Amino acid sequence: MSSIKAIFKIYLHKKWLMSALQQEILAILQDKTKAFDARLQQICNLLHDRLNNYTWVGFYFANTKQKTLHLGPYCGAPTDHTCIPFGKGICGQVALSNDNFLVPDVQKQDNYIACSLSVKSELVVPLFVDGKNIGQIDIDSDQIDAFDQSDIEFLEWVNVQIASVWP
Repeated sequence: MSSIKAIFKIYLHKKWLMSALQQEILAILQDKTKAFDARLQQICNLLHDRLNNYTWVGFYFANTKQKTLHLGPYCGAPTDHTCIPFGKGICGQVALSNDNFLVPDVQKQDNYIACSLSVKSELVVPLFVDGKNIGQIDIDSDQIDAFDQSDIEFLEWVNVQIASVWP
């Protein structure tokens, strides 16, 4: 029974932390004194620094004519994956499907592009502006099965807020 209580306590802390982060994200996005990319960078830094299992946080933006994703602001280890074709890897699949993609264990996933040997799980959530998939937020973790439904819902909320102030 104590393990169930411990898991529930962790879950409640995570929900509380995400709620607190929502207020900080709103303040970042409302700060018109900073360039839009600088505000996205602040969001990456905030999520990376405050959510322990978010070891890499970044945005990819779509070039629909070339059918490629291009790396935007991010926080974490540098990546060689600055341009990803639609359909390739988890991010490329999200560009085509328009659906969230949660990968509990990247080693068990077909069509996975290894950004780092330390990455164990990944979550990609598309970013829609005026109903069009213009990019995505990509989260990596060095833990297997690091993400759950609360992460999905939180990142969907983040993307809705970003879309509401999209330049």
